[in-house]
Amino acid sequence: MPVPRAPDTVVNAEGSSPRRLYVYNGGFLTNPRIRRILDLSGYQIALGKPKDGDFVGIWGQSPTSHRGEKVATHTNAKMVRVEDAFLRSLHPGRSGDPPLGLMIDHGGIHFDPSTRSDLETLLRTNPLDDGALLARARSAITRMQASHLSKYSATRLDLALPKPGYVLIIDQTEGDASVKASRADRSRFLEMLFVAREEHPGARFVIKTHPETSAGFRGGHFRDEDTSENIEICDAPVSPWQLLEGATAVYTVSSQMGFEAILAGHKPRVFGGPFYAGWGLTEDEDVFPHRNRKLTRAQLFCAAMMLFPHWYDPYHDRLSTLEDHLAALEAQSRAWREDHQGWVASGMRLWKRRPLQQVFGSVRSVVYEDDSEKAQQIADRTKARRMVWSSKATEANVARVEDGFLRSRGLGAELIPPLSLALDEVGIYYDPTAPSHLEQLIHNSTALSDGQIERAEKLISSLNQNSLSKYNLSGELPTLPPGHRILVPGQVEDDASILKGCGEVRTNAELLRLAREANPTSVVIWKPHPDVVAGLRNGHVDTPDRWADVTLTSGNIGSILNNVDEIWTLTSLTGFEALLRGCRVTTLGAPFYAGWGLTRDLGQVPARRLGGPRPTLAALAHATLIDYPRYFDPVTGLACPVEVIVDRLINDAIPRPGPFNRSLSKLQGLLASYAHLWRR
Repeated sequence: MPVPRAPDTVVNAEGSSPRRLYVYNGGFLTNPRIRRILDLSGYQIALGKPKDGDFVGIWGQSPTSHRGEKVATHTNAKMVRVEDAFLRSLHPGRSGDPPLGLMIDHGGIHFDPSTRSDLETLLRTNPLDDGALLARARSAITRMQASHLSKYSATRLDLALPKPGYVLIIDQTEGDASVKASRADRSRFLEMLFVAREEHPGARFVIKTHPETSAGFRGGHFRDEDTSENIEICDAPVSPWQLLEGATAVYTVSSQMGFEAILAGHKPRVFGGPFYAGWGLTEDEDVFPHRNRKLTRAQLFCAAMMLFPHWYDPYHDRLSTLEDHLAALEAQSRAWREDHQGWVASGMRLWKRRPLQQVFGSVRSVVYEDDSEKAQQIADRTKARRMVWSSKATEANVARVEDGFLRSRGLGAELIPPLSLALDEVGIYYDPTAPSHLEQLIHNSTALSDGQIERAEKLISSLNQNSLSKYNLSGELPTLPPGHRILVPGQVEDDASILKGCGEVRTNAELLRLAREANPTSVVIWKPHPDVVAGLRNGHVDTPDRWADVTLTSGNIGSILNNVDEIWTLTSLTGFEALLRGCRVTTLGAPFYAGWGLTRDLGQVPARRLGGPRPTLAALAHATLIDYPRYFDPVTGLACPVEVIVDRLINDAIPRPGPFNRSLSKLQGLLASYAHLWRR
């Protein structure tokens, strides 16, 4: 039996001879994802008769497993059992959703206590005493709970839950291999319910059905006739973590939800032989003499979720760590939860509709209707939600959509599709006259975990090292004069952030004049907005050299920020990007990053931002770049975490816009130029 791999070791077949894995189950051949994970893990799928040193691949204890077992017996080949990992996908495999991870076991199978699986050996023999690894495990447990991630993560967080204080009984599907391995059947499940009622007289009981049962794929063990006045069945797609939070006790045969119950702080009553039983974390009906070790929750999690599974990164087609896997599943489950009802979109320009469809239409197609009354009628009829482009929003109770803060490689005014979009049902981040979801996230960011802060700090470092910004424009940076350098970034003067977030000072010329007057001996660098330079928007400053020592009309803003000491701005995102690079920032308006104690604010910021705990820079970055926007990977077409977009921008792995967008952009610029001349 192979020794379980060391912590964080990512197995890859490259550079070594793959092990031939002979299979006799069609799923190995028809499911590309399973084949790919096995390939990356060092196994080459083969057909025929195995020879010396070859392996036979068997899917768990499926109905077809006897074929492989028979071949392995006759050829003396070693068996390799393959199963889904514990954070599998959004939907059950029977829905067609491919797995995002596999358990590859040479000793047995984790859910069968009669075998000595590699996972059990790992739990019995590995010291599991690495402090850093256990800290990561505890952080990952918290993250799973906060993001409501489970084996199948397409769960809803807006459904009514049973009143807290119940005993939770976990059902499983009929014919499930883990139930058979525990020698259980319907009578065993009824016995479990009977014991629960005996041990909790007068209590309320909630029976949670399996997602496959709720979806109609397979039946469960409990029936409607098993309910009574104090026993109810919950078959809604609620988060297991929400149910576990409201439970006073948990009963299971061998469900993975029993494992999650341990992580949630319960000591579940177990009537079968799952991998998590017998380690002192459960109350077991059966005895497991070979599991004679006491484990902590973090140790159990570390082995089962970090050391043993083979997690798959769909964005880069490689194996990944648990943290990368959690980030991917967070992004995809968030997209499903927000989009599964469908959207009716208003105020969306024609060229924006395809990107919006890609980002928000993976579950149900986005319907476009600009007439608000008709849009509401469609939403009422289809149970869909409504979204409006933020600058067009005049109604309450709609989600406002706006570009994110790592938007693209190129300008939005040039019709470059966005890589990120913000969806806000409270307000919108650039409007300080009312609260926004981003503002709420910044308030709450003072309670982030150590793991979340570490993630934000890594993100900041990556952005700075690679000079990444909102638009990521290219251009050479000229030699700048020595001295204390102050960058004054220009803005589009009819931009909503200025119209909503500025007081008396709301023009580029006035901003530039005030920056010079307050800093007479500094080197003032004027950089007009790229959209203004391109002639696409308003904000031109006549003779800026009256106040500025240098004017920059091109160049990567990230590189520029790395060469200045201070920023003066109205409400520009450049101020936030400057904070990430350690620059001093002075604001004359009320951008979303003002008022939190990280900037010098000369404008009037909302009083609601001035009280309470103060966020750190990492906390502000987490709220702004990780929690608030949604990211879309243009390579795979999947919702993705911010780190994938950073990688795409670094490696320039972003498809270019088509000729239609380029032509439309030029026409838009021409019209804007004529309009500017007319106003002059």
